[in-house]
Amino acid sequence: MDVRIAITFQIIQRSLILPSILAPWAPVVGLEIHAQITSNSKLFSGSQVQFAAPPNSLVSFFDASLPGTLPVLNRRCVEAAVMTGLALNCTINKKSLFDRKHYFYADLPAGYQITQQRVPIAVNGSLSYSLCKDNKMSQMVTKTVRIKQIQLEQDSGKSLHDDARSQTLIDLNRAGVGLMEVVMEPDMCCGEEAAAAVRELQLILQTLGSSQAIMAEGQLRVDANISVHHPGEPYGVRTEVKNINSIRFLAKAVDYEIHRQIKELENGGTVLNETRAFDSKLGCTVPMRDKEGKQDYRFMPEPNLPPLILYDAKSLPANVNHQQVVNIDWIHERLPDLPSVKRAKLVELYGILPEHSFTLMNEDGLMDFFEDVVKQTQMKPKKVIGWILNDLLSHLKQHSLTAKESPISSFFLADLLNLLENGDISSSAAKQVFEELWKGEGKTPLEIVKEKQLELIQDQEELEQICQAVIDEREKEVMAIKGGNQKVINKLIGLVRKATRGRANPLLVKQILEKKLSE
Repeated sequence: MDVRIAITFQIIQRSLILPSILAPWAPVVGLEIHAQITSNSKLFSGSQVQFAAPPNSLVSFFDASLPGTLPVLNRRCVEAAVMTGLALNCTINKKSLFDRKHYFYADLPAGYQITQQRVPIAVNGSLSYSLCKDNKMSQMVTKTVRIKQIQLEQDSGKSLHDDARSQTLIDLNRAGVGLMEVVMEPDMCCGEEAAAAVRELQLILQTLGSSQAIMAEGQLRVDANISVHHPGEPYGVRTEVKNINSIRFLAKAVDYEIHRQIKELENGGTVLNETRAFDSKLGCTVPMRDKEGKQDYRFMPEPNLPPLILYDAKSLPANVNHQQVVNIDWIHERLPDLPSVKRAKLVELYGILPEHSFTLMNEDGLMDFFEDVVKQTQMKPKKVIGWILNDLLSHLKQHSLTAKESPISSFFLADLLNLLENGDISSSAAKQVFEELWKGEGKTPLEIVKEKQLELIQDQEELEQICQAVIDEREKEVMAIKGGNQKVINKLIGLVRKATRGRANPLLVKQILEKKLSE
């Protein structure tokens, strides 16, 4: 690889720290995010929404586009979009319109998608997100990306390609499911920023309940638009990386595509305006189709849906059935605490570091696990967080598990920490008990302690005898301590703990040793 290109890529990865003027290329990243709305039924039909249902088992006549069928707007989907728009600081349009977007694809039976092209339900918002500076959790920076719009639209069906039989099967269960498309302005410059923004959006959607936003189930899909240019010059030709279904893959796809475009331009080539896909196995983007000839979607007003009219408290008509209208102010009053507020409360309530609050919130189920442990243990939260992040989370990541899937329950971890806090076991013994608990054999911490004989030695006389034996065997170290080198006593403490297999309280051992050495 050309040395200058390698250095450029490193600068891009650190672009949130270095001014863009220092880099020969300035990357630009914008995102379009499709979030599946959490609703019992689809956007325009009464068909049930259920992940992994038998193929074509949840399809109404309208979903299959049979002649004469008409769309009926789902109120729940409208409320979810309004709620999301308010959480993202958007202006909610009291009047929005539906349009038909025409294109041919096998899993789109009608030959068009009902969306909101001209006047979407929400516009002009913003999303603040935080990320590490120099990969240091202790140095967090906050950035903001503008939200251009949020629009309601139908999802398409799903094509299942059978290469062995050279055929494609169509499952229409997903056809017509309600989507919110969140369009972000090109305010980001690297994969790390894009990933942090999407993760924050995912947390907001899950907090609101407007979308479960589980990427592995296709409930949150990201299209990334990426280009590079020299600072001070017009934006370069952009490529679109479609349907990225993982936050980790999003970061990799964006950074790879930035690197690819820079390399192409540095070598005298040109960047094509094309759609690409991210190959997670190869770790690179691959061409899907070019976009040089702009596709004509033949947008037209949806003739079977009237304008969507929303109200606030001031414009709400008199003598109206409140069940038949969507009240923007009513939804605004019922917004839950957003992730940023929850993080601030965690810091204030438990005295933990801000960066720890980000980790608790970003890992699925970890905040609830932490709070459950805190409620059940006598250990201070500042010490509990160490066990949660350094021990539990590292084990979870090593085995690709979430906190909800942990083989150690919050109840058992709290019991273990109580044994440690009460002085029944040492910290090293606690680590051994943790490893045993991780095996998931159902034994309680106390049962493991007794079985492995890990209790701290409480007999003062027994400890004094062991300490004396260590002193008698280590004449050189004893002379060093008496000569003024007090650090050597730590070696004697270690030898006592080794002799007791970690069952000696180091503070008590130190007291005994100091007393004996002063005699």
